[in-house]
Formats: sequence, structure tokens, C-alpha cells
Amino acid sequence: MPTIKDVAKEAGVSIATVSRVVNNGPKVGDATRARVLQIMQDIGYRPNANARALVMQKEASLGVVIPELTDPFYASLASGVDTVARQHNMQLLLSTGLIEASTERAAIELLLQRRCDAMIVHSKFMSDDELTELAVATPGMVFINRYLPDIPERCIWLDNIAGGKLAARHLLVNGHTNLACITSDYSIDDPMLRLQGFKEELGEAGVSLREEAIEYGAPGQLGGELATQALLAKNIPFTGIFAYNDSMAAGVIKALHDAGLKVPQDVSVVGFDDVLLSRYVRPQLSTMRYPIERMAINAAELALSLVGGHPSELHSTNKYLPTLVKRESSSNASLS
Repeated sequence: MPTIKDVAKEAGVSIATVSRVVNNGPKVGDATRARVLQIMQDIGYRPNANARALVMQKEASLGVVIPELTDPFYASLASGVDTVARQHNMQLLLSTGLIEASTERAAIELLLQRRCDAMIVHSKFMSDDELTELAVATPGMVFINRYLPDIPERCIWLDNIAGGKLAARHLLVNGHTNLACITSDYSIDDPMLRLQGFKEELGEAGVSLREEAIEYGAPGQLGGELATQALLAKNIPFTGIFAYNDSMAAGVIKALHDAGLKVPQDVSVVGFDDVLLSRYVRPQLSTMRYPIERMAINAAELALSLVGGHPSELHSTNKYLPTLVKRESSSNASLS
């Protein structure tokens, strides 16, 4: 494999000059720079990213903190950051925060110890004050799926209230007035805001969501299944269910099927996120599209622009809106 010495010898320059070209340094004439770059290409020399990072006193890496690895939503988030890392020939450093403040804090600290100046953080349990303090000390830290009022320019987030309203509107337009909700039991803002939006839209239409028609569970397929079983045990009428996310919605569909109910003929089901799973459950899931991968790409680009000392002009707004994806799991109430 060609080395920097080979490039220097072929170009008739010093190793220091080649290093300046590799690191885009000053004091290199245009003609010399062009000759060195051409020789690097001709002999197939590729600079060592880690060596360059040491010279520049920073890691050639882009970090991301997500709660876990198995959830397809967070996998899409990490994939978006990885896309940007590859575009910039950077290494992706991934750290998991799990579901509590102490592990989120440890995950962030691990990336900071690796001298990872640019990072995208998904944190739901650390306080606004602590995250803001970390951001002030780390110019390239950007938060995703979190709004911090003191540093909104460093946040990329989704309007969850609007998503809840959109789900309610879809069910109402299809004639559903007896509705239920299967939501997450995690004490974070996402489920609360989605439920808030759902209730508000129903209220504006003169429809109320009874408290006994709301069931809580872990935000996965099993949680959705168990919560639906508890809802069915109450024997209250409903023709439509809004689920906190697509994984819970898949559990909802299974529980309804096991109880002898057909989707959407007996009950329409609407999820949230539009992860890959939503296209492979049967019937295919109507859901609210959460553009998490696009948001993650923009968050990573923002983090890199901040590290470079450039004011962000990447986006007109950092707030995103969900959109309805109509598939097979929801239909007109008259068909139920």
C-alpha cells in the first residue's frame, strides 16, 4: 500500500509538504498542490483518517446517541447520521443511552472522551438545563426529537401535537366517533403530546375520548398487545384505535385478530412513525410518517456546520410536521 513517503518521493517534495496538501494547509503553491494530488490519485494513496485526526487534534468522527439499537425508529435515525458521516469520510461513533438519565449522561460522556466534537443526541430523560449546559460547552452538539427553549437553533424536532391531531382527523373523516388510544407508559413528552393533539382535535369536532378508552403499555409490540387485551376486557365500544407508534400498532392488530376482530372491517387502526414494519404487517398499517432519517441527516449537517464555526443556514425551520400515510388498516366506519 502506498505511503506518504512514496508520494513525497514521486512528487519531489518533502513529507511535510504532502501533509500540508492532505490537510489542506497553507504555504503550498497551487501547482505543487495539484501535482501532489495527481500523484496521490495515480499511485492510489489514501490518507489515514485517524492519523489526520491526531494531527488536527480532533477525531475524524461523527457521534450519535440513541436509546437502543433494536428499535427500527432509532435504526433509521442512526442510518441518517451514518449517511452524512460517509459523505465526509468520517467514522460513525454510536452510543446507547437506554431509558434513564444516568445512562444518557454516560453515553454522551463516552463520546466526549473520544474527542467527538460533532454529535447528534437523542435524550428524553436528562433535564433541559443539563442538556443546555452541555451544548454550551460543546458547540457541535445537536439534539434530535427534543426541543430546548434556550437553544432552539440546536434542536431538530417533530410537532407531535400536530401528529395527534392529524390521526384524529383521519379517523373522524372516516366517520369514527367511538375511539380508543393505546399509548406509551414512558414519562416522556412524545406520548403525552400525541395524546394531547388527538384529544384536542376530537374536542373541536364535539367528540370526547373517554379515559377508560385509553390504555398504557411499553412502547413495543408486546406492550401494544397487552394494552389492547386490557382495553377489550373493559367491553366498551370502539371502531377506531390510535396507537402511539407502529410497533404498538402491530401488537394492537395481533390482539384484535386473536379476539376475533377484523382490521379494518371491525376496527380501524392508525399508528405513528412509518417505520419499515408498517408496510409488512397485515393489513398494511395506516400511520403518521415521522421523517426521522431526513431529520437525522439535517441534524448531522447542522452539527458539522457548527463545529466548522459557520452559522447554520441549512434549514428555514428545525421543526418538522408528520404526514398521513393511508394504507389498509383504516377504513370508513360505515364499512365496519
